[in-house]
Amino acid sequence: MADADKPGAAQPKRSLLDRLRGRKEPAAQAQAEAETVPRDGEIEAPTAPISMALETAPEAEPAPPVLEPPPKLSWWKRLREGLSRSSQAIGGGINDIFSKRKLDADTLQELEDVLIRADLGAAASLRITEAVAKGRYDKNVSPDEVKNILATEIETVLDPLAQPLEIDKSKRPFVILVIGVNGSGKTTTIGKLAAKFSRDDGLKVVLAAGDTFRAAAIEQLRIWGARLNCDVIARESGGDAAGLGFDALKAAREQNADLLIMDTAGRLQNRTELMAELEKIIRVMKKFDPEAPHAVLLVLDATVGQNALNQVEIFSRVAGVTGLVMTKLDGTARGGILVAIAEKFKLPIHFIGVGESADDLESFTARDFARAIAGLDE
Repeated sequence: MADADKPGAAQPKRSLLDRLRGRKEPAAQAQAEAETVPRDGEIEAPTAPISMALETAPEAEPAPPVLEPPPKLSWWKRLREGLSRSSQAIGGGINDIFSKRKLDADTLQELEDVLIRADLGAAASLRITEAVAKGRYDKNVSPDEVKNILATEIETVLDPLAQPLEIDKSKRPFVILVIGVNGSGKTTTIGKLAAKFSRDDGLKVVLAAGDTFRAAAIEQLRIWGARLNCDVIARESGGDAAGLGFDALKAAREQNADLLIMDTAGRLQNRTELMAELEKIIRVMKKFDPEAPHAVLLVLDATVGQNALNQVEIFSRVAGVTGLVMTKLDGTARGGILVAIAEKFKLPIHFIGVGESADDLESFTARDFARAIAGLDE
């Protein structure tokens, strides 16, 4: 018998590799194999082979970069972008006309056509053309010189009408009725106005959801009210708007509010029955306060062009418009129409809007508007 097989004989020392693998001696190995035989009725569990390869921990994926929100553009840049359609049309036309050509009857006629197509109106276009011609006939005129003349003339028309909306605090509540056609942005404008007057000026503001035909408009105004901590007077969709106006005015006075801003349903200016309803709202308000509403703001969509002239005419006759707000200067706007409206109706222009947030409504400034539409720097 070999020494290694004798009982009590010293067993040969196993190698490190054998020990790592769990290798057993022949006798022990046989016993282990016997123990792994499944008994009757037992299911043998599968065993996975043990790998000796050292596994490398997967590298942690780099954290995604933190994207900073794009910086908010200045008001001037937003205004320039909002009037880009009009300024590009006007600027492109001026560049084409006055590049290497002397001023003559043909260039003046072409300039007038460009301005009329940009919705500035016949009267303003003629006056601007005459200003360009003065002292420059049969001379070379640069496009930049023409653009500066254009901006000056537009500012001359608009500057007397660029008036802030003054709230008379002796009339509590001061009532603002907001009107306009479908989709002009009335409800959003009311929210922005409420933000300015309550947040910036510290006035107590109450809102009236007078667009009783649209449940979405009522809900939108409630959201603005919750955001600004302003009470909202509303009824279920389909309620009487004139009765709501009376109730809102009464509630605002009981709350000692400084300002009541009332929304109204959008209505086409050529729908007689809808315009009659607007007259009724004003008539019922006057039963409670003979001076109400103290301001009637017509919200104009800057994308509608010449149709805005007809809106101003009809709404002014029916509701006594006291001031204008132009909205939706979003790059597709035909902003030149504001010049034509100012030339014809001489109504105060209080605000201009270039987007959806509360900061996208600003007091109207004639110089900024004129230079933006002419394509000039600030």
